[in-house]
Amino acid sequence: MRAITRIRNATKFDKARWLIVSSSDTLTFVAAVGFVQLYVGWQQGWPWQLAASAAGLLLVLIVLSTRPFRIAVRGGKRPTTTIAVAGVIVLLLSIVPVFWATATWVGMVATFARRRTVVALSVATIVITNLYVTLANTFLPELLLAQVLVTAFTVGAVWANLRLWHLTKEAHEGQEALSRLAVSEERLRFARDLNDLLGQSLTDIAARTAHAERTMRSGQEAAAAEMFEVRNLARQSLREVRSVVQNYRAIDLDEVLASVRAVLEAADVRCTVRAETSSLSPETRTLLATVVREGATNVLKHSKAERCTITIQDGVLEMSNDGVNGPVGAHAPNGLAGLAQRVRAVGGTLEAEPTREGHYLLRAAVPA
Repeated sequence: MRAITRIRNATKFDKARWLIVSSSDTLTFVAAVGFVQLYVGWQQGWPWQLAASAAGLLLVLIVLSTRPFRIAVRGGKRPTTTIAVAGVIVLLLSIVPVFWATATWVGMVATFARRRTVVALSVATIVITNLYVTLANTFLPELLLAQVLVTAFTVGAVWANLRLWHLTKEAHEGQEALSRLAVSEERLRFARDLNDLLGQSLTDIAARTAHAERTMRSGQEAAAAEMFEVRNLARQSLREVRSVVQNYRAIDLDEVLASVRAVLEAADVRCTVRAETSSLSPETRTLLATVVREGATNVLKHSKAERCTITIQDGVLEMSNDGVNGPVGAHAPNGLAGLAQRVRAVGGTLEAEPTREGHYLLRAAVPA
């Protein structure tokens, strides 16, 4: 049950990694052909002790061959000891002889070595193997052809899987970068708003304070009037700051919907938007835009969604995605919990919870 739950809750990135690693593991069938060769040799009169010992070594080689690619995927160091032990096993198996294991060992080396080194090693193993067979018996063209094809297939498959893994990793990092960029843009917007609001106000306060300092020499009444103006400017600035912090400044709902859709689709989440916004008041549009942005942020950061649907009709916003399995923790105070308080303050409701259909639904209803 734990394994099933882990698979269901795995991210797309984890599933892609498992698929690539499993694909690499299938290359062990090349070495597994050696078991057939050993069985045939035993049937033809090989001592069972020799066949059994060779089968044991071949099994160890197959197990070891699955390690280098996994280490490469995790970004670990080259497993020199594992590759060396596998090389010794290949040398021992060549005495029997089981030549199918050679291509598997070259594939292990190909995971970490440079391409020129791998190509040179492949050619060397093919030449040495065929030279050994020729000197011991006779030249076998079919052996040469089979070894060339099997070695090329194994090495090419390893390189293809490594390339696919690097592309998958780059795509995942790009998605994370996109999410961080969205957060950074929001922070920059917030900083610009604060600068626009407070820059002029603080300049006026500084000028008024300096003027009050000068007028104190001529009379307290003039200085008091100036300080009253400073107080009024400070109060006005405080109101504006609170307005920005609470996101009550006007936000274009249509622009937010378009931006959220673009960001979700860039993150490989299919997004469908059906919104009727023309009849909504500016305050309602601003509040719903804030809810949409928070909902999109949660989809990107806390879910594994593949589809997301956003509908707005008569002041009711419903944002549904299929990326949440199991129970959901409490909402953060500066996230949906804070939005719920703002929505209730204007006479609306906000709910966010999993549905029976296996989706996660964010629903906000505010006076239109």
